[in-house]
Amino acid sequence: MRIALVTPFAWSQPHDVNEHVDVLARELRRRGHAVTILAPSNRARELAAGRRALLGAVDDEELIAIGPAVPISRRSRMGVPVGVRASLSLALARGRFDVVHGFEPGLPSLSYLALRDSAALTAATFFSPERLGYPPGRAQRERLLGRLDALLATSEEVAEAAAVRFPGRYELVPHGIDPELFAPAEKKQLVVMEWRQTERPLLRALVRELAQQPGWELVLLRTRIPASRPTVPSRLRGRMRVRTARTGATRAELLRSAAIFVPAAEGLPRLVAEARTAGVAIAAPPGRAGQPELAAAETARMIEDEAFRARRTAESLASAEPQTAEALADCVEEVYDRLASRRRSHTTTRPDEERDWIVADLHLHTSWSHDCSIDVDELLDHSEAQGLGAIAVTDHNVLAGALEAVERARGRRLVVIPGEEIKTAGDGEVIGLFLREEIPPGMSFGETIDAIRVQGGLVYLPHPFDRLHAIPSPATLHRHLAEIDVFEVYNARLLFEAYNEEALRFARKYNLTAGAGSDAHVLAGVGTGAVQLRRFSGPEEFLVSLHDAEVLRRPKSLVYLQGLKWVAQAKERVR
Repeated sequence: MRIALVTPFAWSQPHDVNEHVDVLARELRRRGHAVTILAPSNRARELAAGRRALLGAVDDEELIAIGPAVPISRRSRMGVPVGVRASLSLALARGRFDVVHGFEPGLPSLSYLALRDSAALTAATFFSPERLGYPPGRAQRERLLGRLDALLATSEEVAEAAAVRFPGRYELVPHGIDPELFAPAEKKQLVVMEWRQTERPLLRALVRELAQQPGWELVLLRTRIPASRPTVPSRLRGRMRVRTARTGATRAELLRSAAIFVPAAEGLPRLVAEARTAGVAIAAPPGRAGQPELAAAETARMIEDEAFRARRTAESLASAEPQTAEALADCVEEVYDRLASRRRSHTTTRPDEERDWIVADLHLHTSWSHDCSIDVDELLDHSEAQGLGAIAVTDHNVLAGALEAVERARGRRLVVIPGEEIKTAGDGEVIGLFLREEIPPGMSFGETIDAIRVQGGLVYLPHPFDRLHAIPSPATLHRHLAEIDVFEVYNARLLFEAYNEEALRFARKYNLTAGAGSDAHVLAGVGTGAVQLRRFSGPEEFLVSLHDAEVLRRPKSLVYLQGLKWVAQAKERVR
């Protein structure tokens, strides 16, 4: 499997998200996957290598530096430079990735753009509630959510926070810690505290306790730069020092020999997992409201009670097992395989080569629809005059017009597919093709599909991403993906072509059978959206022919067509 892991943070600088990505990439490569990391960088050597990779073959590259890093945060509205966007698009196109996995896409960054623009299967991993806030607009968030196939988070807290902006079902994944790098060593009388400037009350409480524990040392571990450097109190002079360790390798050296670890209230969650893997007893962290005395008192108890400390060490080692790099790769690989299984395989059945080619408009309306004034006979005559070989009559919430068209078309070369565009309860519309009986509106998306299936009909999803109208939610769409027979990738009446492009991208991602129609409500619109396919007889032969069909785009001015529709409706009201 070809996989792209996209991180928003500079690969040239230490970062907890990049460590997660690096561990995952190495483990997936060990399992035989081709993994490419796409990341910004400020290292000239990596940028030059990235430019060479984009000019040549992307296939064998383990890292492609897309461009220079820019400062990003949830408060930032700084856009990714145009040149970097172009390089990212080129990497995604040439990489031919099966999966594009973005990390912390709630920031204005490469990972957000990669997930938004990729035509591959996608997954997103969230790490911190503080890094959520982008994109700001609801429509942009919904568009991104519609393109995400899997939502992952490193903790329940993160999943709960991310679900507020990006609703969906989240799966928890480990941090991915190297058990060999953090293998426990002989423990010293050493307490390690993660330092943040906001933790001064905790530091004072620890100093008071450790001053009464001769022989024990305290190390303040700085994982972020810049960060204040605390003053060493006289009571712990010679027994307290400050260490800066921004990478797992530098932290491992210290944690492997530490006996007790005191995490910061808002520190790195990955650091806690590293400490557990190193067999360090974890002192209960203070709550966000701040209870430093409790954490200091528990540290003192572990110093004085060796049996209690041993129990806490055993708890750390037990809880570290599910956080290993291998466990991370197991979880992510399972997600990738599940996504790949949802992609349709191409049919091996070929249509009869002797059958002639026809043009079919798969989405039409007649006067049986409340907002259309096209007479059935007029529609048939006009369709034949336009050179159409087949049409699908899909009136709103009524089948009588389609059945009338089938009867009136007897003896003609024009094939009429009886259909109905059915309004669901809150999830847009679903078209049933080759129906025999009318299906009532107002049922759920799933119930409507079941009603179509009962009749042996085909499920055709019209204008699935037209956000100017009610459409299925991303969760509904993904839940019923396997039940959709035809996915409309071109609707001639959509105001924004981007909605059609999004539908085409989605259909290609899952190898869905593509359909197209004019959605005409006036005669002038008939045939403006259609497919060219082999002549068919019945739903099975129709689907086989549609696999090799070509989508035809014959757009006309929407203002002109809408004007004709309004005039026709006005005449009807006068009558």
